Amino acid sequence: MQQREFGTTGLKVSVLGLGAGQIGDARHSEDLAGTLMNRALDHGVTLVDTARGYGLSEQRIGRHLSWRRHDFILSSKGGYDAEGAQDWTPAAIRLGIEQALTRLRVDWIDIFHLHSCPLDVLRQDDLLGALDDAVASGLIRVAAYSGENTALHWAVTSGHFGSVETSVNLADQWSARHVLPQAQEAGVGVIAKRPIANAAWQYAQRPTGQYAEAYWERLGVLDLGSVRQGAGLEWDEFALRFAAYTPGVHSAIVGTANIGNLERNIELAQRGPLPLDVLTQIHAAWDAHGMNWSGEV
Repeated sequence: MQQREFGTTGLKVSVLGLGAGQIGDARHSEDLAGTLMNRALDHGVTLVDTARGYGLSEQRIGRHLSWRRHDFILSSKGGYDAEGAQDWTPAAIRLGIEQALTRLRVDWIDIFHLHSCPLDVLRQDDLLGALDDAVASGLIRVAAYSGENTALHWAVTSGHFGSVETSVNLADQWSARHVLPQAQEAGVGVIAKRPIANAAWQYAQRPTGQYAEAYWERLGVLDLGSVRQGAGLEWDEFALRFAAYTPGVHSAIVGTANIGNLERNIELAQRGPLPLDVLTQIHAAWDAHGMNWSGEV
């Protein structure tokens, strides 16, 4: 699998990363979680992304992947739910990282994100200092931010972060247009989340109250079905190749608890970017209908 320099961080990541949220669901067995994660690494996936809020995800990564620590780049997120600390405080950063290291059974986290906190929190000097201290102590290698819109823009242009994680997909191009060019210029690594737009196309009716609802609505307005059909592509390939090869994206993370879906995603990601004429039609549809849409809602 293609490996990409991750901005100027000194890390390398695979074009497709594994989002480890779904394998944190207790309804899935330990055997499934272990098999799926190891299968991903065996196929060249070198970025695994988790978070404090992803159920059993960190514990399962520790249980099944810590023995392969040098085979992958570990990305996690926090700032909240640290035992013994108030959310979004320096103590929550330090204790949260230390507790995550214990759950993950590792000595360091490669990329650690402040997880979707608002701009006023993100800009606090004491939080930024806590991240700097964690880097200096070797607990993390890259301080990062995961989020959208104005907070994301500030993170990229502030000089405080070496990496960001943000939504990039057919129905969510705000970051790709308004932030990723600055990220490229600044040498900031970029992880694209929700690259297949929560597979919103699978719903015949509006999925009210689900994460996919806003994307379902936007895809209906963009009316990209004819573009996809003209290219002879299934929706998953159409979406994943668009996101993974968006300029400025280093790795697109897809979450799954299905080994067959994992292997298909790996195959699709290695097919390269969409043809230029298909990209031109996608961008024309966005220019016509989506320019006023903000980042992920």
